[in-house]
Amino acid sequence: MSIAMPGRTLYKNARIVDPATNHDGPGELLTIGEDIADMGKKLFDSVPSDVQVVDCDGLVLAPGLVDMRVQLREPGEEHKESLRSGGEAAIAGGVTTIVCLPNTNPIMDDEATLEFVARRARLAALAKVYCYGAVTKGLQGKELAEMGLLADAGALAFTDATKAVADAQVFRRALRYAATFGLLIVQHPEEPTLAGGVMNSGEIATRMGLSGIPREAEIIMLERDMRLVAMTGGRYHAAHISTSDSVEIIAKAKRDGLKVTCDTAPFYFALNELSVGDYRTFAKLSPPLRNDADRQAIVAGLRSGVIDAIASDHSPQDADSKRLPFPQAAFGGSGLETLLAVSLDLFHNEEMTLIEVLRRLTTAPADVLGLKAGRLTKGGKADLVLFDPDRGWKVIADAFKSKSKNSPFDGRPVQGQVMRTIVDGRTVFERHDFPQTQKRAAGGR
Repeated sequence: MSIAMPGRTLYKNARIVDPATNHDGPGELLTIGEDIADMGKKLFDSVPSDVQVVDCDGLVLAPGLVDMRVQLREPGEEHKESLRSGGEAAIAGGVTTIVCLPNTNPIMDDEATLEFVARRARLAALAKVYCYGAVTKGLQGKELAEMGLLADAGALAFTDATKAVADAQVFRRALRYAATFGLLIVQHPEEPTLAGGVMNSGEIATRMGLSGIPREAEIIMLERDMRLVAMTGGRYHAAHISTSDSVEIIAKAKRDGLKVTCDTAPFYFALNELSVGDYRTFAKLSPPLRNDADRQAIVAGLRSGVIDAIASDHSPQDADSKRLPFPQAAFGGSGLETLLAVSLDLFHNEEMTLIEVLRRLTTAPADVLGLKAGRLTKGGKADLVLFDPDRGWKVIADAFKSKSKNSPFDGRPVQGQVMRTIVDGRTVFERHDFPQTQKRAAGGR
């Protein structure tokens, strides 16, 4: 990996794709220091000698990905993932902005922990890291956290991470309080009293002798939450939806004018419950992988725009937590390094255009969270990804930058590879087989 210090850098012969402006075409992009200085078909007749040149060779140059659902495990479980290893995994996957869940140890329900994570992330100087604050103290679902103070400390939105706020009265208060300050509540929509199983309920779970989590666990919680959103006028985001009914519930809420958005993860549009196969614990996820009809409905929801964003749902676990009998194994899958490639299946399968896929990975999640990211703007930060949308490779989880090797996509052939990732004008990741930056020599053309 080469690290280029910010100066003046020209990215030429690029296919520039910017979902924010619906632009997709050949061109050049110039960065100066941390910012995008200019874009156009041809920026120089003769490139100045002090400008570094990156010949993109027709590859896609796009805004860096914005991943709105990541578990980083630091502080508390650094053996599973640290801010540094998570940051390295992010930039290897073309992700320049990540938003981490508050289920650390200690939990991000106070300003000190939030500020600690932000400070440690700045020292790593890899992907930009933002944080969610907890909705309830200790993620216990009983007493509201100090959301106003957490927002002042930098929390982008509020969630109880992998737990739903199950008490309807507590959640009603959270939505109402958040609405007063224009804050966003993110829910893991799963009724806990129905979520005691280990995989999707149905014939396959019965044949395997495994306890099931019914689709209704997600559906019931979403239906309840929509009623509470209507009561309070709050802003609500449903994380990683996975069923056809969920898509319909969100679509109706949007038609009714509720302030509702949602995301899904590649697990739920690229895999189904058959991936559990021979008790494969890497495919033990929360929510669980559903049947193929649900998978196809998630694809349709992405295509129609009902589902706003795609997030990695990166949930790193150590080997000891996964190499157990299926009922005892931990939930979760590593997702940062496969986010772009697996999402590009939607493009290669002609289910969505390239710009539509990238919109779900850049502009849309940034807009949900109010971030000035995920777009190519003159004067904006130079957070970029350069990738080959057609280059094939095979997912080898053992080669991940992440400490976590628990990928349900392990061994899967994919198409689309990140060649270079730029954060604030600095090249922070570069594939070894991508041509190096060319320094302009005096008198160069």
